[in-house]
This record gives sequence, structure tokens and C-alpha cells, in this order.
Amino acid sequence: MRALQRGEPIIVRNKDATRPWQHVLEPLSGYLWLGACLARPELAPGGREAPVTSFNFGPAISANRSVGRLVDEILRHWPGQWEDRSEAKPVHEANLLNLATDKAYHLLGWRPVWEFATSIEQTVRWYRAAMDAGAGVDASGRIQAFTRGQIDLYQADARAQRLPWIMAR
Repeated sequence: MRALQRGEPIIVRNKDATRPWQHVLEPLSGYLWLGACLARPELAPGGREAPVTSFNFGPAISANRSVGRLVDEILRHWPGQWEDRSEAKPVHEANLLNLATDKAYHLLGWRPVWEFATSIEQTVRWYRAAMDAGAGVDASGRIQAFTRGQIDLYQADARAQRLPWIMAR
């Protein structure tokens, strides 16, 4: 995103690596829901106490994409270019990373709200809004208002999907 903000190409060193891309609101909703279920067990599915254990909050495995696909999706929303800087003998790194979110789904009823394309679109929109807000006294208020609007949109989409964390009272 910084490269696009500077009008430079995005440098990619491993376009085929697959990662679990998500919007920041996804894990945030999961951790807030986990906290609510720990504080008030009756909120958890089945009214059972949420176990005090680790959880992953991320995209569905089917939503993982390669770095190349990520960059292509970003460039659909913020025109620019990218450069493949793959090395012939790169330092070893995992080519495929996943987050197992099945425990969060089964024990908390949590699942992601936005699929890959929406997550990337909304992420790019936030960075553009932050750049467009500029600097100065009014910039903070503008990006804060934009962020609140994105949170409202995220909640509305969760409500439309009738996810337990947004329906709980």
C-alpha cells in the first residue's frame, strides 16, 4: 500500500506464496466475541462456557489466495503496477499458510463476514481514505469518520448473515 501511495510499483518476491488474507475487522470481531462469551457464557452457542484456550480468527481456508492474486485484486481498486522480484534461490519460507478457524466456528459460532474480494476492496478503500485525508487537524476526524462507516458496513453485513456475535444482546 505504501508503494501505491508513493506512486511506485508494488515489489513482489514470491507471487505464488499463499496466505490467509483478511480485513482487520475479522479477527477483531472474533476476539471481542470470545471476550463476551467468556464474560457471559449464556451468549455462546448452546449457552455453554467458552473454553479458555487459543483461537484463530481468520478467513475460510477456501478464501486463501496467492500473493499474485492479492496484488491483482489490490490493483483493481487502486491503479498501479507490480514488479516480480522473485529470486532464483530464495530464502526458504512456507509456500502455503492457513489458519484453522474450525474451533472458533464450532465453539463460538464465529465465522468471517467478508470474503476475499470484499476484504481487499475495503482495505484498499481505507488506505485511500487515509491518504486522501492528508494531514492536519481535520485529517484525524475524516479518517475516524470513514473508519466508523466501515465498521457500520461490516456490522450490517454480519447482521444480514445473522452471525451470533452481532445478534446477541
